[in-house]
Amino acid sequence: MSTGQQTATKETITAKMSRWAASLEYEQLSQEAVYQAKRFLLDSVGCALGGYQQHDVIIALQVLDEIAGRGPATVIGTGKMIDAVSASLANALMIRCMDYNDIYWKQDPSHPSDIFPAAMACCERARSDGKELIVGFVLGHEFEMRLCEAAFPGIRERGWHHATLTAFASPIVAGRALRLPWEQIQHAIGISASRHCTMGAVTAGKLTMMKNTVDPMATQSGVLAALLAERGYSGPEHVIDGKEGLAHCYGPEWKLNLLTDGLGDSWRITQCGMKFFPTEALTHAPISAVLDLVKSNDLLPENVEKIQIRSLARAADILSDPSKYDPHTKETADHSLPYVIAAALADRQVTPAQFEMKKIMDPTIRAQLKKVEVVADPEIEKVFPALQRVIVNITSTDGRRFSKQLDYPKGDPRNPLSDAEIEEKFSALAEGVLSTGAQKKLVDAIWNLEKIGSVSKLMAMMKADVRKKATHRTAKKSKLKVTRKKRR
Repeated sequence: MSTGQQTATKETITAKMSRWAASLEYEQLSQEAVYQAKRFLLDSVGCALGGYQQHDVIIALQVLDEIAGRGPATVIGTGKMIDAVSASLANALMIRCMDYNDIYWKQDPSHPSDIFPAAMACCERARSDGKELIVGFVLGHEFEMRLCEAAFPGIRERGWHHATLTAFASPIVAGRALRLPWEQIQHAIGISASRHCTMGAVTAGKLTMMKNTVDPMATQSGVLAALLAERGYSGPEHVIDGKEGLAHCYGPEWKLNLLTDGLGDSWRITQCGMKFFPTEALTHAPISAVLDLVKSNDLLPENVEKIQIRSLARAADILSDPSKYDPHTKETADHSLPYVIAAALADRQVTPAQFEMKKIMDPTIRAQLKKVEVVADPEIEKVFPALQRVIVNITSTDGRRFSKQLDYPKGDPRNPLSDAEIEEKFSALAEGVLSTGAQKKLVDAIWNLEKIGSVSKLMAMMKADVRKKATHRTAKKSKLKVTRKKRR
């Protein structure tokens, strides 16, 4: 065997991934991939503007005010310019925190748009244009989705969270956006992936703010790793296929060829779904089916005796354990199949409003929780993940029975959101943050992203221009000042 053959044989998977990512150019992307990148950006920015108003983001921004340094990257909402690592965390958390952004599920679930802020921050740092941003978005979806497909069973079935996989994909996006040579991108993968493993505990039982934070932290990890690699820091090249690497530690079976076979022949971003509801992915089909049955038969809560949801074993396990029948946090409620079905029955809609505390504790909704039964159906298990089948059976108080089967939810690539529906979702989420004029300007810019000469100019359009009501923190400060004045 020649030396050249030996080298080719020994080439690691991260080398192949990095070589391809470093050489990819905008002109190689299909028109459909570019179009979908814009759609997912519009959806993600809408989620971020809605997320900007959430309590967990407010806390995180307060912490970053204390620890982040000045830099080239823009924070959505505030418009502040901070370091790329901190900005990637802030923006990714905004996109993710409402559990409303994109969804892909093959072996493992994931939300590839969580990685968008790595491309945003690093493209700003590199002073790049919209075409470079699109390349970054497509790369993030490509490798995140391939990583989800490669494990049998998915790593979630082994007790690990998909943020573990994001730590492999995000440094590729960040490194490419910084225009690093492939060798440095490979080191960035090793740096990030070797130290960022996330336990499935964040989505099991009673959920906390960490449920939506671990993946943004994996995106942040990728940006930090790319910056270290840029300066010459090294990381294990065998982090996927070598001794004590991904495949070794996260057995039993990996089809590692899925990470590199046919790169560039087609684009995974065209196969990803969007969320029509701000809830965990496996709740979408049952919500849709229940809403259809309730509305078409004009069923009121008092008319319903029982709602049976036949779904996957993991839906019964993860989404219907005892804590999900008594949710006391947004994070638990949006991952509770009983709660979202109860809300659908009581309110005939499942929107961000259903996850405010006053709704979560609403006696009318809570009275419906005990009516929901979730059953693991082996026949449904057989057709997953090709189909996300669910069968809903509703029994009325007068003995009537209503049934509906759905094989995939609204937002699935086989039943996608229209451009108009994405714009409507964006507008609803941006309300209270961006004025109507600012919304239109930003939407137009995103639809023409390849013509944008500066990513920083695009990010500047995401700064809030609607005067907000005093935050809880500001209100407390004002009250404190009044108290002090009285004491004087």
